[in-house]
Amino acid sequence: MSFLDKYQNIVSEAVEKHVFLDKPEELYAPMNYIMSHGGKRMRPIMVLMACDLFGGKLEDAIKPALAIEYFHNFTLIHDDIMDEAPLRRNKATIHTLYGLNIGILSGDNLLFKAYQYFLDLEPVLFKKCLKIFTDTGIVVCEGQQYDVNFESMNDVSHDDYIKMITYKTGSLSAASLQIGALIAGASDEDAESIYNFGKHLGIAFQIMDDYLDVYGDQAAVGKKHAGDIYENKKTILYLTALQNANEEERKELDYWYTKKTDNVDKIYGVEKIFRMTKVEEKVLRLVHQHSEIALEYLNKIDVPAENKKPLLELAEYLLKREK
Repeated sequence: MSFLDKYQNIVSEAVEKHVFLDKPEELYAPMNYIMSHGGKRMRPIMVLMACDLFGGKLEDAIKPALAIEYFHNFTLIHDDIMDEAPLRRNKATIHTLYGLNIGILSGDNLLFKAYQYFLDLEPVLFKKCLKIFTDTGIVVCEGQQYDVNFESMNDVSHDDYIKMITYKTGSLSAASLQIGALIAGASDEDAESIYNFGKHLGIAFQIMDDYLDVYGDQAAVGKKHAGDIYENKKTILYLTALQNANEEERKELDYWYTKKTDNVDKIYGVEKIFRMTKVEEKVLRLVHQHSEIALEYLNKIDVPAENKKPLLELAEYLLKREK
């Protein structure tokens, strides 16, 4: 992961430099808390990578990159509240530590801080980037609602799932790269190509995230093992199992997905059906397919091949994330 070190260091230094010292402390302490967790910070890194790809000045992209990270953490705070999640990145979630009301308010404030960090862009670029950012925020919310709807739906299709994760996850990765490209002065055509690269890479990343929920190492993933099964989420693992299950296995899946419980029998029963229907290999194949589509869009971009190397390494890293 050494190819990411340069960008991760820039983002980490920027987060530390722009730590929130505002008052009241009760509002800003939770914001500093979640920003201090680090994590992969892939989305702000994508802003910087795209800026580098087109020969832009990284200092021009730092604040917009932070805006993307603020927005992402805003969504995480609210997602954790909606999911009643106790942990995020192996640490207590904000609403668990500070209470529900402060969790909501601090998340909202991170969103407004994100908008504030686009203000230094020159007017034409500001308008372009803010439109992408705002449109993406709307789509992310729509994706989250689709995700919530799926919990009570019995007829979620593969296409429904792909649309949901495209909105909820792929769109933000795509927007991050497109914004970084525009800041560097990329053409609209190349900015569109890098957007589609990010969209499919984001889809691959989310499918892998769903995969790791069941098949990943809990300590490394930083989330409760099989949390999606507990929440009855209609992930690609569930949909793939349902599509390939026999009648008896479908009935058992239907039975378990009517119960929201972390009973070990439920987790064992669902994982057994996943094994019987070869979910693991089928889902990893889908990750590979979307990664390949992403690379096709990257190949269309009119810059020297050497400039694309970090993004190629990024795609490989996301495809081969460790269990």
